[in-house]
Amino acid sequence: MDLFEAMRCAPTSRRFTDEPVAPEVLRRVLDGARFAPSGGNRQGWRVVVVRDADRRRAIRDLYVPSWNAYMEQTGGAQMLRKPDDFDPVRVRMVQRADEYAQALDRVPVHLLVAVRLDDLVVTDAELGRQSIVGGASIYPFVQNLLLGLRAEGLGAAMTTLLVPAEAEIKMLLQLPDDVALAAHIGVGRRADEWPKRLARKPVEEFAFAERFGEPLD
Repeated sequence: MDLFEAMRCAPTSRRFTDEPVAPEVLRRVLDGARFAPSGGNRQGWRVVVVRDADRRRAIRDLYVPSWNAYMEQTGGAQMLRKPDDFDPVRVRMVQRADEYAQALDRVPVHLLVAVRLDDLVVTDAELGRQSIVGGASIYPFVQNLLLGLRAEGLGAAMTTLLVPAEAEIKMLLQLPDDVALAAHIGVGRRADEWPKRLARKPVEEFAFAERFGEPLD
């Protein structure tokens, strides 16, 4: 698959078939993703691949409380309670996301992505605002995973809603103390048709020339 094609048509997949994912395919994706950049080339990413049904159920049980809280905070729960009061397209998207969360254990493969804290370079720690820079040493790797999965014809859904349950996840998967949970990726064969192109804002709305607000040539 052409790189730009993959970038334009790698949606979040929330419905999967029961078809198993071959180990060699996952290894190929991981092998490609490891070339992501990271601060000092420290490559602090760590990935646990979960297929076991009991562990998948345990992950679901840890995921759902955070998902339900997120739905209340964002208004999604209200959409589910009174769908006729909202835009049908938006309601359908929220319903699909809720179905994914509630049946997370049915997703064939779970990738738990963690990062060694000592390998992060947090250059904005003293700026008096929410820190975001540390993610630069892990999320390019996550994006490589998502693009690699798409190139292999696999659907994926990446979220961070398991992070509040990091302590429990560490116990479940025996993660060491020096790593932090960064992302959860559900992986499988996509049950829906692939979109030809995703809907996104045009370049002119977010890119500027020389200074913020100046139109890009």
